[in-house]
Amino acid sequence: MANVNRYSTATLYTNTINQLSKQQKDLSDQIEHVSAKRKVLRASDDPVAAAQAERARTRMSRLETDQRALDAQTASVTYGESSLGEVVDALQKFRSLTIDAGNGTFTQTERDALVQQMESLRSQILNYANRTDSNGLPLFRGLDSKEEIISGKYNYDGQPGQQGSNAYGIASSLDGALAFMNGSTGNGVLAVELGVEVSPATTPPTYTPNQGKAWSTVGTIKDPSAAAAFIGPQTIKFSVDASGATTYSVVDSTGAPVNDPAGNPMTGLTYKSGDAIRVGGMDMVITGVPANGDGFTVKQSERTDLFSVMDSAIATARNSGQMDGKTAFGELAHGLAKAQAEIDTALNRVSTVRSYAGDLMAQSDRISETLLARNEQMAAQRAAAEDMNDSEYIAAISRLQNQQVTVSAAMQSYASIQKLSLFNFIN
Repeated sequence: MANVNRYSTATLYTNTINQLSKQQKDLSDQIEHVSAKRKVLRASDDPVAAAQAERARTRMSRLETDQRALDAQTASVTYGESSLGEVVDALQKFRSLTIDAGNGTFTQTERDALVQQMESLRSQILNYANRTDSNGLPLFRGLDSKEEIISGKYNYDGQPGQQGSNAYGIASSLDGALAFMNGSTGNGVLAVELGVEVSPATTPPTYTPNQGKAWSTVGTIKDPSAAAAFIGPQTIKFSVDASGATTYSVVDSTGAPVNDPAGNPMTGLTYKSGDAIRVGGMDMVITGVPANGDGFTVKQSERTDLFSVMDSAIATARNSGQMDGKTAFGELAHGLAKAQAEIDTALNRVSTVRSYAGDLMAQSDRISETLLARNEQMAAQRAAAEDMNDSEYIAAISRLQNQQVTVSAAMQSYASIQKLSLFNFIN
C-alpha cells in the first residue's frame, strides 16, 4: 500500500515564506557587495581571500607606523642639522674674535670686551650642543657607542648611545661625541706647548712660563713615519749669550740631546726667527725673540673637546695683560694661534657631522619612497583578494538584477497563491 504524505496549507505557507526570506537575504547580501564593490566583506565569503586581505592590512599598518617613526626621526635630524649650522656660525665668530684679540695694539681693557663676547658665544654653543627634540631627547649623542651628551663640564652626563640607521628608519640623533668631544690638541698628531714642562710632570702638566716674545705655529707633519715613532715630550730650549746671540737645543724628558735625522745631536743650533725647526718629523715655525731659558715642549697630541679649546682661548685673551700694563705677546700669540688651529679642526668635525645629517635626510627620502612602494604593493594585494575588478563588478550587477527580478516574481506569485484557499472559494 503506497504511503500518502499530507501537507497542510500552513506548512506550505511556512516553507514558502522561508524560501522568500532566504531569497531576500541573498538579495540584501548582493546589494551590500555591489555597494561596497567588494567580493569579500566577511571571512565566511571566502576564508582564504579574507586571510590574505587581513595579512596585507597588517603589513600596511606596520608600514604606516614605520613612516610615522621615520617622520619623527627626520624632524629631529633636520633640527640637529639646523643647530649645527648655528654652531658653525658661532664658531666662526668666535675664531674671528681670537684673531682680533691677538692685535698687539689693543690694551687689556679692549681685549676684555672681546673676552665677554667670546664667553657669550661659548655659552650659546654649549646650549646648541645640549638641545633636545620635541620629546625631550638629546639631538646630539654618541651613535652605536657609550658616548654621551655634553654637559657644562664638557664630559659625559649619563646619556647612553643609540642605534644607527636601519632598513626602515634613520638615527634620531647625531653624533655629538664626534662633533664636540673628539678633538685633538695641536695638529692632531703632535702638539706644541709654550714653556718647558715641569719635571716630574703633574696632571695636568704644568709649564714654566716663557719670559721672551716668541711664539710657535702648531706645526706641519713632514715625516709621518718619524711622527708615528715620536717619543715625547721633547723640548726646544733657548740660550742667549752676553752678546745677544740666540741658540737652541732639543732635549728629551731626561735632558739628553735629541739627534736629527742624520744622527747629529741637536745642540747649540743657531736660532733665526721664522725658520722651521724639525722635531719628531714635524716642522714648526718659531717667530719672535725668546729669552734665555725659554722653551717649547713638543708632545703627542691628546684628546680634547671644543669647550676646553674655547676656554683656553678665553683664558689666553684674558690673562695676557701684565702688571705694568704691557702684553705678554709671546704667550698671547702662541695661545691664540694654537686655539685657532684647534678651532679649525673642530669646525671640520662639526661640518662632517652636519654633512652626515644631510646624508640621513637624503636616506630618509629614499626610505619614504620604499615605504610608499611597499604600501602600494600591499594595497594591491588586499584589493586583489577582496575587491571586485571591472568585469567582476559588471557580473555582480547582473546577478543583482536577476536576483531582484526573482524576488519580485516570487513575492507576486506568493501573493496570488495565498488567495487559493477553501475559505476564499466559499466566500
